[in-house]
Amino acid sequence: MHDIVVVGGGPGGYATAFRAAARGLDVALVEADKVGGTCLHRGCIPSKAVLHVAEVLEEVHRADVMGLRVTYDGLDGDALSGFREGVITRMFKGLDFLVSKRTTRHHGRGRLVTGDGGRVEVEVTGEDGEITRVQGRHVVIATGSYARSLPGVEIDGEVVQTSDQALWFTEAPRRAVIIGAGAIGMEFASMWRPMGSEVTVVEALERVLPLEDVDCSAAVAKAYGQRGIEVLTSARVQSVERDGDSGRVVVEVQGEVRTLEADRVLVATGRGPNTADLGADELGILDERGFVATDDWGATKVDGVWAVGDVRPTLALAHAAFAEGFAVADRIADVDGAQPVDHTQTPRVTYCHPEVASVGLTEAQARERFGDDAVAVETSSLRHNAKGILTGTEGFVKVVHRTGGAPTGAPGGGGGPVVGVHIVGPHATDLIAEATLATTWEAVPSELAAITHAHPSLYEAMGEAFQSAAGLPFHGA
Repeated sequence: MHDIVVVGGGPGGYATAFRAAARGLDVALVEADKVGGTCLHRGCIPSKAVLHVAEVLEEVHRADVMGLRVTYDGLDGDALSGFREGVITRMFKGLDFLVSKRTTRHHGRGRLVTGDGGRVEVEVTGEDGEITRVQGRHVVIATGSYARSLPGVEIDGEVVQTSDQALWFTEAPRRAVIIGAGAIGMEFASMWRPMGSEVTVVEALERVLPLEDVDCSAAVAKAYGQRGIEVLTSARVQSVERDGDSGRVVVEVQGEVRTLEADRVLVATGRGPNTADLGADELGILDERGFVATDDWGATKVDGVWAVGDVRPTLALAHAAFAEGFAVADRIADVDGAQPVDHTQTPRVTYCHPEVASVGLTEAQARERFGDDAVAVETSSLRHNAKGILTGTEGFVKVVHRTGGAPTGAPGGGGGPVVGVHIVGPHATDLIAEATLATTWEAVPSELAAITHAHPSLYEAMGEAFQSAAGLPFHGA
C-alpha cells in the first residue's frame, strides 16, 4: 500500500507527489494523459510562448522610434508551431523523467471507489480497458479543470473555440471576438492584435480584469484602446452562431444591440472543475458547483481524501496549485510548522500587454475590511521611470497599506503594514516577487523604503512607492 495516491498529473498533482517523495513517503501517481496537465500542454506554457512572439512583434512595430528600419513580413505558421511545441517538449521531457524517478506511475483514468473496510481506493482504467486497484493511506484529487462555455453556445473548435483550440493557430484571425475579459481573454487580445487582427473584447461585468484593483483595470482598458482593441463592458451576449467560415456574435451593450462579425470567436468565460465521473459525487464531497469541498488544508470530510488545484474553489492558477500540493504533502507527512495556504498572499498575474500583477488586498477590499481612515495608498508611475520610458510602456506600482504607527518620515514611521501591491507595466509578473515578500511578512513601508533598488531598473518604482508610503517621496510629488 502506498502512502499517497495522487489522481492527476498536472501542477497540483505532481507538486503533491514531488513534495511527498521528498518527505520520504511512497507515492503513486495516476494520469490518463501526459503529465503536466492543462498548464504545460494546453494553457500556461504554450500561451506564454505565443505571447512572447507577440511581445517581440510589439517591439518590431515601434522599431523606427529606436532608429531601426525593420519590416514585418507576416507570420510563419510552421515556425511558430515549432517554437511553441519545442518549449512544451523540452519542459515535458524533464518533468516526465522526474515523475518516473520519484513515483510509481499508473497510466489510465482514475476513479475513487470504496474498498474493503471502507477505505477509499483508486480504480484505474487503462487504455486497453483493463482495470486495476491502487491503494493508499491517503488519496489526493488533482484532476484539474476544463474550459467552460456559455449556455446555448456550441464550441465547434474551428470558428467558435475555447483556449484549448485557439492556441494552436498558425495564422492570426483577421477579425476576432473574445467573450470574457479575464486573464485568458485579455491575453489572447494581446496575442492577436500585434499580428494584425481586429479584436473586440466583450465583458459582461463593468470592467476588464474584474477581480483586479480598479486602477489596474482602467490602465489596461486605456492601453488596449490606444492599441486599437475595442473593449465592450457591461455587455450581455445574446447569441453566438457560426455562418460558414465566420462567426456572428450578438451583444447588448447599454440597451443597444450590436452584431459582431468575426473569423474567430473565443469563449473565455472561465474554467470548471474536472470532477465528472470521478467518484467524488458518490462520496458526497462536491459542492453545488461541482468543486471538491475541503477545509483550508485541502482535506475533505472523508478521512484520507484530499484535493488540490483547480478542483478546489480557490485560485485557478498553477502556482496556487503548487502551493496547495506542498501544503497537503507536508500535512500528511506531519511536518512541524506546516501551514495551510493563505491565498490572499498568492500573487495573481496576467500576461497581457501591459502585464498586470497583484498580491494581497485591492484598495476597495482594504477599505471595506479596515475602514477608509485606516487605509492609505501610494502610487509610483512608470512614466517617470527610466526603464519604463525606454520600453515605451506606461504603468505604475500601487501600494495599499494600513495607517497608524509613528509619524511618517520618522524612524519606523510611515504607517502600518503593506496589505496589497498592484502593478501594471512591463515585467509586472516578475516584479511582483518583492511585493509578495512585503505582504507575506507584513512589512511596513519604512522597512521596505530602506532597501536599495538598482538604477536604472523597473523595480526601483517599487522602492519609490514604498518611500512615498513611508512619507519620504523621492522623484514623485
